[in-house]
Amino acid sequence: MDEKVERPAAEKEQQIDHYSLSESLEQSPKDEHLGPEPTEEDWKNLREVPDSVPITAYLVILIEFCERFTYYGLSGPFQNYIQYPDPGEYPAQQPGAMGKGHQTATALTTFFQFWCYVTPIIGAVIADQYLGKYKAILYFSIIYFVGLLILTCTAIPSAIAHGSAFPGYIVSIIIIGLGTGGIKANVSPLVAEQYRSRSPYVKTLKNGNRVIVTPQATYTKIFNMFYWGINIGSLSAIATTELEKNVGFWPAYLLPTCMFVPCICVVVLGRKRYVQAPPRGSVFLEAGRLLWLSMFKVKGGLEACKPSNLALTHPDIAAKVTHDDVFVDELRRALRACVIFCWFPIFWLCYAQITNNLISQASTMLTGNVPNDIMQNIDPISLIILVPLFEYVIYPTLRRFNLSPGPILRISIGFFFASVAMGYTAGIQAKIYASPPYFDHPEGQNWVSAAYQIPSYFFVALSEIFANVTGMEYAYKKAPESMKSIVMALYLLTNCFASILAFALVSVTVDPKLTWMYTGICGAAITCSILLYACHYKRDRTDVEEDAIGRTDEQKKAYEETDVKNANKKEKEFEA
Repeated sequence: MDEKVERPAAEKEQQIDHYSLSESLEQSPKDEHLGPEPTEEDWKNLREVPDSVPITAYLVILIEFCERFTYYGLSGPFQNYIQYPDPGEYPAQQPGAMGKGHQTATALTTFFQFWCYVTPIIGAVIADQYLGKYKAILYFSIIYFVGLLILTCTAIPSAIAHGSAFPGYIVSIIIIGLGTGGIKANVSPLVAEQYRSRSPYVKTLKNGNRVIVTPQATYTKIFNMFYWGINIGSLSAIATTELEKNVGFWPAYLLPTCMFVPCICVVVLGRKRYVQAPPRGSVFLEAGRLLWLSMFKVKGGLEACKPSNLALTHPDIAAKVTHDDVFVDELRRALRACVIFCWFPIFWLCYAQITNNLISQASTMLTGNVPNDIMQNIDPISLIILVPLFEYVIYPTLRRFNLSPGPILRISIGFFFASVAMGYTAGIQAKIYASPPYFDHPEGQNWVSAAYQIPSYFFVALSEIFANVTGMEYAYKKAPESMKSIVMALYLLTNCFASILAFALVSVTVDPKLTWMYTGICGAAITCSILLYACHYKRDRTDVEEDAIGRTDEQKKAYEETDVKNANKKEKEFEA
């Protein structure tokens, strides 16, 4: 992908290359040709439907499928890999490698999750400021692959026997975390970027019925499909946990390493097809200067900092700024969205339990001939069933009766189901402690079937559809055009804060305290569900209006030309 990155002043006078947003827009459908704008009467009487999804979006979903296959395939065995000692031979009743114990295993898997959600900030800055999303995904994929090779090589039996597993694991998760973060921040904005229409329009179906095609319904469909692809990929943990139990850890890590190769191939082979927005270059300086002006230089907040208003009140400043009126509205919309993100650490804390503590819980239950860490795959299996059900049955039915829930309501419902999952898990933990032969200090398997865990994973999956899918959709829709990756990274960063909370709970992730830990998390989630909706429900009323904020094709081209010709000059004037 030949995107231009921080070109010298002489080159900046040239036209943006053929992968710029300008040409992408020419290749994408124009809103004014799609159909008439819906009237107030149409909104009352016609149902909303999603638009068709571009084929390039499916290519991006395929990239994410391969990456998630790799990520979940390698992380699925992590808890056992760290917690239990090397059994010496395989098949093994309880596979392991390091023998570091439950607390260390939970701490290290929590750190890995923490690191994977810090690094998207790095990937977002590099993409939005310098490389663009495509090149960022490609370069971080190479970094990712290096980490996979280190993890696989240090998991072979001779490496484990010589003590290389632990240092190899630490080095590899740092490199893999950097790679996955760089991809994660950019792939979800890239998939949504393939759909360019911004305005709702009325369409007559083949059966003669009239409907309103809306970007809101279309983005919901895109992110549902995107999340479905993620969870198809995450089923790799079924294969890797079976390999871990019956053959060893090195083949369990070799499989996802090999699967990552098609990911890189799809990225490279599709390079000429993706619709992309080029990096603006000065976007963070531009946003920073705008916030500085609104707080310290110009009275009246962000509205007063629009160039059209500055021209009347502060013409000297208006001559120096590089943003336009639309960027001010976009940034204000993004800041409001970031307030919603502040609630998400509690949701992610609930979700995180399925990747570590519920795996350890299953090891104290009767699992038959399957490994304890295979239970976590109930979550993606549930999502594979639930996502199409919601996309093709539940959401269309609600839209037919004009009962489509707004994003704030959906997120609140997601928090509610997360609390249900944790409350149920607390009950199962109490049942384990009440069962023989080990009771509340299970050194082996108590006489409780691991099948009792199934509702825990099901309710977590249900919460993901309402909270996480909507969160990604919300982050993309509310971000400025030139800051899609960084706003998505800020949303993902909430998972990092959940990891910090999980670190604080490590001291109570021991028997017999686990029942109270799950109960406390349940209480926090239900409280957030209620408060989030009570504080922000009015945002659902303005959702469509906010999403309509944006530039026309002519404004976009003019904005790009301003960046190419004048950005460097105005930055120097502003600093002076």
